[in-house]
Amino acid sequence: MRFAILLFLAAATAFAQTENTMTPSWETQKHARTYVLQIPAPRGQITDRNGLPLAQTRVSYNLAINFPMPPNFTLNGALAFAHEQMEIARTLTQRRIAISDDQILKHYGNRAVLPLDIAFDLLPAEIEAVKQKAPPSLSLHPLYQRFYPGGTLAAHILGYAGHAGRRLDGPVQNNEMLWPNSEGREGLEQTFNDQLNGKPGQLNLAFDANGKKVSEKIAIPPQPGYNVVTTLDEKIQRLAEETLEKGVKRGALVIIDPNNGDILAMASWPSYNPNAFVPTISAEAFKALQDDPNVPLLPRAFRSAYPPGSTFKVTVGLAALESHTVKPDDEFNCPHAFQIGNITMNNWKKTDSGMLNFHDALAQSCDTWFYQVGIKTGAQPIIDWSLKMGFGSKTGIPLASEAEGRVPTDDYMRKTHGRKLLDGDVANLSIGQGDLLVTPLQMAQAMAAVGNGGTLYRTRLVQQVQSIDSQIVTAYEVGARGTLDIDPKILAELKKAMVAVVSSRAGTGGKAGVDGVDVAGKTGTAQWGPKSKERNAAWFAGFAPAEKPRYAFAALYESEPGQSAHGGTYAAPMIGKVLGELFSDQTKSKQKGKRARNAEPVEPGEND
Repeated sequence: MRFAILLFLAAATAFAQTENTMTPSWETQKHARTYVLQIPAPRGQITDRNGLPLAQTRVSYNLAINFPMPPNFTLNGALAFAHEQMEIARTLTQRRIAISDDQILKHYGNRAVLPLDIAFDLLPAEIEAVKQKAPPSLSLHPLYQRFYPGGTLAAHILGYAGHAGRRLDGPVQNNEMLWPNSEGREGLEQTFNDQLNGKPGQLNLAFDANGKKVSEKIAIPPQPGYNVVTTLDEKIQRLAEETLEKGVKRGALVIIDPNNGDILAMASWPSYNPNAFVPTISAEAFKALQDDPNVPLLPRAFRSAYPPGSTFKVTVGLAALESHTVKPDDEFNCPHAFQIGNITMNNWKKTDSGMLNFHDALAQSCDTWFYQVGIKTGAQPIIDWSLKMGFGSKTGIPLASEAEGRVPTDDYMRKTHGRKLLDGDVANLSIGQGDLLVTPLQMAQAMAAVGNGGTLYRTRLVQQVQSIDSQIVTAYEVGARGTLDIDPKILAELKKAMVAVVSSRAGTGGKAGVDGVDVAGKTGTAQWGPKSKERNAAWFAGFAPAEKPRYAFAALYESEPGQSAHGGTYAAPMIGKVLGELFSDQTKSKQKGKRARNAEPVEPGEND
């Protein structure tokens, strides 16, 4: 954490060395004058759980014109001098430098005591060229700049920080900032803005009546901001984003530690580079981001909610078994279609699968089995278990505009559709369709609770806020929101069924399998969006290893309109890739021979 101290010393030293020609402007030179100016503080870091920086502060250098003092130029003379310096600057930097005459004259008339920045954030080669060849009338002006070393990495979580307000062009006032301070505009940068912002320092400048500087002193050094330590694991976050980049146009992937609720990775794709917003983003570049049809600014992992499809059958199964509506060995037929009133509701398979118990129905993801069991169980137990597992409410992560999702109740149905939940609605709910909406983060949270045996932890994104000397300022402790109180026998049966989803020949999630690891999971495919642009939301969610899980996860694939995309063929392979990397030490000692996961699904391309 010594990095911020070094930044301050570097910038403060550079400022003192490069600003030794400042004199009062025309309006202030008639009297001795002392300026008290504020030095912006370096913004604190945002790090991963191991202290690796995700957002930090660096020293940036601008190229500035120093006007000679006292200011005896006419207006034309001031412009001529500035144009001459700009031409020299163009030669040194090979940049297009465009400062308007109006800007030049405002600065000369009001702020000639301070340098006029004409080129911003110079590259190392440009800095060296200025140091070697620039005349005294051109100088380097150091300032603090936000920097995101990973580029797009965790962009939707970090957000970005930009300048708070425009550069000043009026007469120099006491206590004004030497350069605009930074403020968080999105993500953790915004939520923890007050903690990340340090305390400004104070620079005193004194001039005599002839405009000669008689003293310059840093009276109060700036105090760096606090550091925010997240629960993210930089390597796992990077792995999740790289997997999405290769596997989707639009989607999300969340990985949670089921033993404490820590978010290890929360990735949304496509992403954006927050460095583009530092210090400001052009109107054209921002419009391009806004107009992109793939919406790269949208954090799909926590700000978008989707119908969960058959991943929700885990919840329905718990509701049915825990309410004793059905027993694990009870069998129901799995036909290719099921009649509810005058509506025919189909299974994803086009053939009859015969009589199935819960284990086989979940492994094969039989829709018609769950229609029957859902209606037999009734809406209320399903709703109750949905809420117990965290659906329908925000997880509470410290990020703005988290979606709360939706669990349809009778009250909701009356307000929205003018009726209570009917059997057809319950059947739809039983396969994760209809008005039910879930975020990828909520799904991973629910799977973590099942995986750890029934504790719904408070999902944690930030571990602590600490000072520059590593003293804890604020700690965010691990804690439980509630418990599921699952009967151990039912939990064991559920886990066996979820393992069969991945490992059995008839299972729908074989492509999530990892040699040497029992992966427990559930596929899901749901129709989503308006009929004219209907898409599939393809899911795979679960935990691994099944018995003592280290990771709980949810992967979401957004299809193109009209594209047939299924959880088993699009989302499950992403989880398989991620888990293969996370458990690479175990896969090296895998047993000989092919596992069942290598078998083709029952109907390739149509598996749920």
